[in-house]
Amino acid sequence: MVVEDSQRVDRITVLLADDNLIVREGVRALLARDLALEVVGVAADYDELVARGLELRPQVLVTDIRMPPTYQDEGIDAAREVRGRLPGTGVVVLSQYDDPDYAVKLLAEGADGYAYLLKDRVADARLLGRAIREVAAGGSMIDPQIVQDLLSPARSSELTPSEERLLRQVAEGRSVKAIAAATGAAPESVNALVEQLFLKLARGASAGRQGALKRLRLLHTAILRRDEQGERLSRLLPGGLADKLLADRLDRTERLTVTVLMSDVRGYSSIAEHTDPAVLAGQLNAHRRAMNAAILSEGGTVMQYVGDAVMAVFGAPDPRAGHAGSGLLAAREMHRRQRALNEEWSQAGHTPFRLGVGLCTGEVAAALLGSEERVEYTLVGDTVNLAQRMQDLARPAGTVVSASTHTAAELPAWPWQPLGQRVVKGRSTPVVAFHLPEEF
Repeated sequence: MVVEDSQRVDRITVLLADDNLIVREGVRALLARDLALEVVGVAADYDELVARGLELRPQVLVTDIRMPPTYQDEGIDAAREVRGRLPGTGVVVLSQYDDPDYAVKLLAEGADGYAYLLKDRVADARLLGRAIREVAAGGSMIDPQIVQDLLSPARSSELTPSEERLLRQVAEGRSVKAIAAATGAAPESVNALVEQLFLKLARGASAGRQGALKRLRLLHTAILRRDEQGERLSRLLPGGLADKLLADRLDRTERLTVTVLMSDVRGYSSIAEHTDPAVLAGQLNAHRRAMNAAILSEGGTVMQYVGDAVMAVFGAPDPRAGHAGSGLLAAREMHRRQRALNEEWSQAGHTPFRLGVGLCTGEVAAALLGSEERVEYTLVGDTVNLAQRMQDLARPAGTVVSASTHTAAELPAWPWQPLGQRVVKGRSTPVVAFHLPEEF
């Protein structure tokens, strides 16, 4: 019975949307045969799809394009509405339109988390199941038949085998950087090859194949936008995460054992009250640079800054051994670098910062959540909450760690000060904690 419950929790949850009852129930019956999928609800129009999506919070929406009330693009519009409120929701679009231009348009607008399948091929359970799995993991997919249509210009263009492989990768939605990572070539070299390929195909776009030339232009726009999206990701996401995502090595949600670090400037509100805002901004900027350097020096990932607070993780997005020890070494380096800053600030008459740092080691769910406007790498679980509580205990300053971090770090020679059992907010049972002075 326990095994069955575990399997049910790990299933990909799906919401089906189609105004045709026969089609809807047919797809439901088809998906019921896949033990990795669970249909949690159905919808027949725009309003119902949005309402059910927000209520059930499925991992994937499988929707027709045209539904009531106007039979235009309600399916896609409703799916985008749900994704806007529940970032990370995957969408499989079922369409009766085999025009490849429509699929390329969807790709160009940002296809991560989207799949485009032809309705007349939906009886292929493996194809539909693969599409659902792809978008659940944040990937994208275009119906193989559409890909073949996209490749049609190559059939009479005398392309070499390597050029045909390159065109197929482009048609499948892979960006220049993703192709470069898969082939081991430099992105600049791949981009040059793609441009040469398009020129070769364009030369063959005679009067009878003007649609091929249009298609090539759409493809070119699509891959350029995907690469631009990659550049935005590298600026928005923690270090190394964008590269992992673009290389298709990141699941939408992962279970990891990590060490979470939380840091806070003590008495920051009082400091802000008595400090010139321009001066304080300069101090915060210097503080963040120092904290970032300390965390990166031990292989950590800076998750976010919120005012004077810093959140980091050790052991994600790439799992690694020894993350508890790395987190503690980073905390010590953060205090050391802040002391150096304080010495500089004292000469200028600025108020020094004192840090409270908390660490906890345990299991989390690491998820990439977001929309076309914003993407965020998030950690969820009690380990994150407990790291925050450890930071609260680090008063007036210093580092406090949970028993799990103290045990996993294996640094018994450090000057630990046992705090014993402490009652913390949000927990009915006390926790065991250990303190390190800020001067250590």
